[in-house]
Amino acid sequence: MDKIAVVGDIDSIYGFASIGFDTYPVESETETLSTVRKIWQDYAVIYVTEAYFGVLSEDIDKKDAPLPVITPIPGVRGNTGEGVASVKRFVEQAVGSDILFG
Repeated sequence: MDKIAVVGDIDSIYGFASIGFDTYPVESETETLSTVRKIWQDYAVIYVTEAYFGVLSEDIDKKDAPLPVITPIPGVRGNTGEGVASVKRFVEQAVGSDILFG
């Protein structure tokens, strides 16, 4: 299980196929949730565009295994800040404090 998948709108993810990542274009949050649940066991890393990442928070919180790592990435429509917020939450959980504001 060393494969990488990218889930999101087609315009944001199509370039990832050229570097060998499996791409899964979606058009809604419902489709995102369904797709990630289907591919969950087959990938070590799943990148999800920020526009659709929020729908996965409950599933990510329930996850009891270290893999897959599910990480938000900005889409072509811009950065929502979800990626930075997500990384900040993960680091706070790991080290026990807010790394940006001490």
